[in-house]
Amino acid sequence: MNLWSRYVAYIKKNPEGYWFRRKVWGWGWVPATWQGWATLAVFIVVLVLMLTSFLSIPKPRNAEAVYFVGKVILWAVLLLIVCYTTGEPPKWQWGFPDEE
Repeated sequence: MNLWSRYVAYIKKNPEGYWFRRKVWGWGWVPATWQGWATLAVFIVVLVLMLTSFLSIPKPRNAEAVYFVGKVILWAVLLLIVCYTTGEPPKWQWGFPDEE
């Protein structure tokens, strides 16, 4: 079984119904259900809208730049909270779990 099909099988094996599965390499999550993908899509769309809004300012002042960075950090923290509450418990992982 090649690496890609093994990875897809790992993501699909989700009896608990987590929106986000633990990454195979490193720490974090990947979307595993349509809800996880929808959450990630909304995050990206809002991030792009915030960026285009910021870039449309002809000559942004420092306060506007700080406000933009603050909004991006807040938005990223909200994504992490959603991933943590709807995803598999995070831990460092280097390769596929032994039970796979």
